[in-house]
Amino acid sequence: MPQAIRSETIEPVTPEPARPVRRAILTQSWLDLTFLHWTAAPETVRPLLPRGTEPDVIDGQTYIGLIAFRMYRIGMAGLPGLPWLGTFPETNVRLYSVDAAGRRGVVFLSLDAVRLLPVLTGRIGFGLPYIWSRMSVRRTGDVIQYTSRRHRPGNPSASSHIRVRIGGAVENPTPVEHFVTARWGLHSTLLGRTYYLPNEHPRWPLFKADVLELRENLIAAAGLPVPTRPPDSVLYSPGVAVRFGAPLPR
Repeated sequence: MPQAIRSETIEPVTPEPARPVRRAILTQSWLDLTFLHWTAAPETVRPLLPRGTEPDVIDGQTYIGLIAFRMYRIGMAGLPGLPWLGTFPETNVRLYSVDAAGRRGVVFLSLDAVRLLPVLTGRIGFGLPYIWSRMSVRRTGDVIQYTSRRHRPGNPSASSHIRVRIGGAVENPTPVEHFVTARWGLHSTLLGRTYYLPNEHPRWPLFKADVLELRENLIAAAGLPVPTRPPDSVLYSPGVAVRFGAPLPR
């Protein structure tokens, strides 16, 4: 790592929030999540991270994540969550980052979502790479399926089809399973400046899962190498309620 980010200053990976959110500017719930992850060399993802951040690593490797879920009832500034406008499927491609203050976070390379107004709000208000897409989430018994395809304009061929079978509960998550799920903020760039948006939520309830089908090109569309093997980690969670605090400077 560069000298600006010393290993001894990096906060530990913790299953509970690393810092309290005293006043929430956003509330929402993330439901029916499937986490797919592949290991990657840090130098592969470094050029895609915001200025002032570096790849976060565990055992010398970082991770590329493909996360599909249902966003539920986004609320702003203490207002109740919106039942229709704030509720929709989402699929994101993300990386893992750390900044000079030692704060671990995620970096979103793309966030496909159904509702156009939240897409525009996320892009304009937070500098997040939201993309308007057609999407669905369907569950039958212990099998859950996520599909997405981007609207025109843009790249309408960018799509994903994920189907997994949910297994037993993860009683004692491994360090890697904590690393890819227990992230207490995000790094992004707005108006040329990197910022950190903190969040808090209860400890993740995690379950093992098996991939039944996986067809996607969202990872390649985000500028990353095409995965040539099955995911190294597959997890499912029924979800958590989330609060975001005010953005913090890098």
